[in-house]
Amino acid sequence: MATTMHVGDVAELLSEGRTHFNLSPALLVEHSIRRNEAKLASNGTLVGYTNRTGRSPKDKFIVMDEMTSHTVNWSAVNVPFAPDKFDALYMRVMEHLRGRELYVQDLFCGADPGYRLPVRIVNEYAWHNLFVRQLFIRPTAQELRSHHPEFTVISAPEFKADPKRDGVNSEVFVILNFIRRTVLIGGTSYAGEMKKSIFSIMNFLLPSRNVFPMHCSANVGHNGVSALFFGLSGTGKTTLSADPSRDLIGDDEHGWSADGVFNFEGGCYAKCIKLSQRNEPQIWNALRFGCVLENVTLDPDTRVPDYDDDSKTENTRAAYPVEFIENAVIPGIGGHPKNIVFLTADAFGVLPPISRLSPEQAMYHFLSGYTAKVAGTEAGVKEPSATFSTCFGSPFLPLAPKVYAEMLGRRLREHNAQCWLVNTGWQGGPYGVGKRMSIPYTRAMVDAAVEGELIGHEFEIEPTFGFTIPKTCHGVPPQILNPRNAWPDKAAYDRAAEDLRNRFAKNFENFDAPLDVKAAGPKAQK
Repeated sequence: MATTMHVGDVAELLSEGRTHFNLSPALLVEHSIRRNEAKLASNGTLVGYTNRTGRSPKDKFIVMDEMTSHTVNWSAVNVPFAPDKFDALYMRVMEHLRGRELYVQDLFCGADPGYRLPVRIVNEYAWHNLFVRQLFIRPTAQELRSHHPEFTVISAPEFKADPKRDGVNSEVFVILNFIRRTVLIGGTSYAGEMKKSIFSIMNFLLPSRNVFPMHCSANVGHNGVSALFFGLSGTGKTTLSADPSRDLIGDDEHGWSADGVFNFEGGCYAKCIKLSQRNEPQIWNALRFGCVLENVTLDPDTRVPDYDDDSKTENTRAAYPVEFIENAVIPGIGGHPKNIVFLTADAFGVLPPISRLSPEQAMYHFLSGYTAKVAGTEAGVKEPSATFSTCFGSPFLPLAPKVYAEMLGRRLREHNAQCWLVNTGWQGGPYGVGKRMSIPYTRAMVDAAVEGELIGHEFEIEPTFGFTIPKTCHGVPPQILNPRNAWPDKAAYDRAAEDLRNRFAKNFENFDAPLDVKAAGPKAQK
């Protein structure tokens, strides 16, 4: 029988005299340098290096107990963990941390005070503590005095699990315990695990409060109308949502309540591989003192960051407060969005550059979460591969996918919001034959959609997938709006479209969806 343990049980450990509470960025930088944890770059950023360069999805677990046994969608993503195993591992981590210098930040997740989650994050590394301080919402001095954490994250990267004894898969573990309101992380120094653990918690808690949690970016026009951007890595989500003519609500995680949308976070976690001042000036200018860089190579003499160097990883990252972006909305709250954009990079060259979706089609493509990635180039192989990530965030969804899809459908109908599917991938043929969609054309189509201009244009039904596509769009050649027209070999297009339809159908067999949503998917030609 598991013993009762709550977030306050770590208090004894933190009262031993070597714990630093809510240090400022300057002090955390000083501590990181003193402890030789991280390096200071020439632009003032603090640079940390990690033993793992990305998340460890096969090492993530959720404790199965009376709260989660019938609510969590148990799967290869949501793997159950025994309560007694958690207890034993928790106590071993506590013993590991005892007597060590620790760093604590009390923070919020959620810009809307009505739905925010007070969290406490306990770190073994000072640079990790700076990371979470900049990524989450920082309480005011007055809020800090009355802050009572509802969840505690304990990150002990230097503790390595014993898989045989601890019941885990490797020396790394990320375990969510909803009854104990605790996240236990060990064996990995990749800072993104802390961010995404809190996101998973919000995805579990908020639907019961009628808040739709979303893995998306959000911005707002000068007319006050918000827009949402969903998309997997490489689809252009960051580029297209970071629009100088619109204000940024947030870049990654949001909730949609009865009052509107709100950012979960108080910072951004941007990829910075190939970063340049010319192409991404907003991110470039945000990289200054107080920012944390992860796995970015520094010149050994000048400490100048080399953003083109991927020798450590392509997943180099920058974490900084959202207010480091000039046109950020503070606090990160906006009204009900009128336009939702699903971004996909279709390397098969089949999907239209922009399509208007019905609510049922939107639910279908939300559940599908499709994009296509280009394979490695060994021996000249460059065949694209389809990737489906449910609700554009499969690794972070503890509940059944239909819970989130039904919330999307209700929001679209309640607020008369329009959903668009935008292909930022290839046209005129697959990768290696066709051409990548022009960014200026994509920007013109997205701008026309989110500013409300495109909805007034004339549309036609594209028969292959049943999409409704515009016949014209300002600033875009009309001949590219129908993908079949862009292929010189129409029979080759038909074969590629049939293949992609079959991939969608096979993937969708996994979902328990209403009949009208299933019927909204692409149909095989007779």
